[in-house]
Amino acid sequence: MEEDILLKASNLSLKDGNKVLLDTIDLSIKRREIVTIIGPNGAGKTTLLNILLGLRKPSAGLVYKSANCQIGYMPQKIQLNPLLPLSVEHFLSLASTHSKTSIAQMHVALKRTGVDALLKTEMASLSGGEVQRVLLARALIRKPNLLVLDEPVQGVDLKGQDQLYKLISDIRDELGCGVLMVSHDLHLVMASTDNVICLNQHICCHGHPESVSNHPAYIELFGNSISHVAAYTHHHDHDHNLHGEVCETTLKEK
Repeated sequence: MEEDILLKASNLSLKDGNKVLLDTIDLSIKRREIVTIIGPNGAGKTTLLNILLGLRKPSAGLVYKSANCQIGYMPQKIQLNPLLPLSVEHFLSLASTHSKTSIAQMHVALKRTGVDALLKTEMASLSGGEVQRVLLARALIRKPNLLVLDEPVQGVDLKGQDQLYKLISDIRDELGCGVLMVSHDLHLVMASTDNVICLNQHICCHGHPESVSNHPAYIELFGNSISHVAAYTHHHDHDHNLHGEVCETTLKEK
């Protein structure tokens, strides 16, 4: 439904001199939908996110945000000086430039990501998985209805990646927000998303994970890279056709 669209891009293109970085990109993200952008290195994934976030201007095309679209952004990585003391509390206090972040807000966000015991801990002493959960908590502090996550499981072991993807799905279900992710972890992310966009400067294919993984353009880029993995198993309160479009809402038996 059009009223459920939080963010929409139409005919986005970006050139750097004669080099085409992005070519005629169309996409949309709705409430309660997880959309994941995949693609090889240099495909333009982070560049596309920067345009959608308003951090970079396209050469052509438009980005539309709904009037009430509130974005929470989780960057691919952060650079922290390990010699400077910086607690999780201090780091989260920098989350908003418009208003002061309260301790109560921090506790709520950290509890939602499962690391509320780390409030007073130094950022430099955190594990990779803990850092990612703190970054996700930081994105949640502004109470977004759209989460934009750039490689959210970077630097996390396989078990931790699975747990983080499940956490993101749970947050979507709890808050009813939309989620736009960039990821290269094909086998895990394909089981943790509603729609996939395969990007290589242009959109090669898109839709439901099962249909994308069998698309010739996907196989050309990645081969049968997830053929050994169990079929798509993500569940919530609606179904999709093979194009990733939401069908009539049904209640699933448990």
